[in-house]
Amino acid sequence: MNPRWPTRLAWLGALLGLVTAQLLFAPARWLAHAITSATGGQLQLVNARGTVWRGQADVLLTGGQGSQTQASLPQGVQWRLSPALWAGVPALALQLSAPCCTPQPMALTFRPRFGGAEIHLAAFSSRWPADLLTGLGTPWNTLRMEGLLSLQTEGLTLRWHGSGSRLQGALVLEAQDIASRLSTLRPLGSYRMDLRTDADGSNTALSLHTLSGRLQLQGQGHWVGGRLRFQGVAEAAPDSEAALANLLNIIGRRQGLRSLLNIG
Repeated sequence: MNPRWPTRLAWLGALLGLVTAQLLFAPARWLAHAITSATGGQLQLVNARGTVWRGQADVLLTGGQGSQTQASLPQGVQWRLSPALWAGVPALALQLSAPCCTPQPMALTFRPRFGGAEIHLAAFSSRWPADLLTGLGTPWNTLRMEGLLSLQTEGLTLRWHGSGSRLQGALVLEAQDIASRLSTLRPLGSYRMDLRTDADGSNTALSLHTLSGRLQLQGQGHWVGGRLRFQGVAEAAPDSEAALANLLNIIGRRQGLRSLLNIG
């Protein structure tokens, strides 16, 4: 035996131990930096504590690099990341909780696929402050929305590959008692948005309608080639036209007493 082998084995063992320690105890700030970079600074984990695998941080939403608007999530978030198996394939399981907004942790599972990847969001419900959107910049910092956003799903899966992406499942967003600094009417109303896909995920549709209120919103949309095409209408209830005129001028293209909402 080469007399140098014990020394080499010792160095190899030390190196493997160092790499293992780095993986197991990687600081949470590494994850925070990766998220900031991936989102162009719009989503930031501030004062991250713990490790990549188990930690907590304050959350800051911004309009991106150079933006002067920002909003923070009360009490921040906590996470737990661990290896898992999904249909026999190695995956990563993430439990994410926000003390202010999630009665139970959100459970996400990520796994690679041939030529792409897949992420699954398990059934959950949550409630978020609408003014959090202000931090994302235009147009939210102009609208300055107040109220409550209720988000729930029975399960949602996103698959993407080299030629595109596909969504499967349903998601419901209810905006409750919404108000805006652009109108003296408080609240403007409550609204519901439904995101649904066909069983095979080939078609994803979006619908918007008013639950109650003096600002009436409705619309339909769907994804074409990975891009959303949406057409809707905003109008004031009788006797509220004058109070909502400024808001209707901003949120869409005026056509008489209505405002047309178009995306894509």
